[in-house]
Amino acid sequence: MLEKGVKAPDFTLINQEGEPVSLSGFLGKKVVLYFYPKDNTPGCTRQACAFAGSYEAFKARDVVVIGVSKDSAASHAKFAQKYGLPFILLSDPELQAIKAYDVWQEKKLYGKVSMGVVRTTYVIDEQGMIEKVMPKVKPDTNAAEILAYLAGEK
Repeated sequence: MLEKGVKAPDFTLINQEGEPVSLSGFLGKKVVLYFYPKDNTPGCTRQACAFAGSYEAFKARDVVVIGVSKDSAASHAKFAQKYGLPFILLSDPELQAIKAYDVWQEKKLYGKVSMGVVRTTYVIDEQGMIEKVMPKVKPDTNAAEILAYLAGEK
């Protein structure tokens, strides 16, 4: 995991519309950057829908929400359309940002060990520094926990 207080690694990835998006393009704004394993899986769908449900609260605080997984831009487009996701989804099939943010890790499921994305959220400040790290977040409460943090409650 990257630590609070370090410069957030910049990257350029393709969004759900097929357009390149760079993290550095959001300097001057706070960014919630969340990494998730896979589109259209139960936990990832609940997490994305929770962010969608809270999106107006993030917008009111001028906070950009970006979700990243290794799914294709086409998969992201279908995922966003199916669930009405109003925020940026970035495709990282080469694991560029996923590895830069140290979320590609060994996972155990039913005794089987494999490599995969560990659900992690970073809050990046207006200067591009990591302000908060939330490892192994719960999909149902992640968005609410970040809003509480942004409101100064945590």
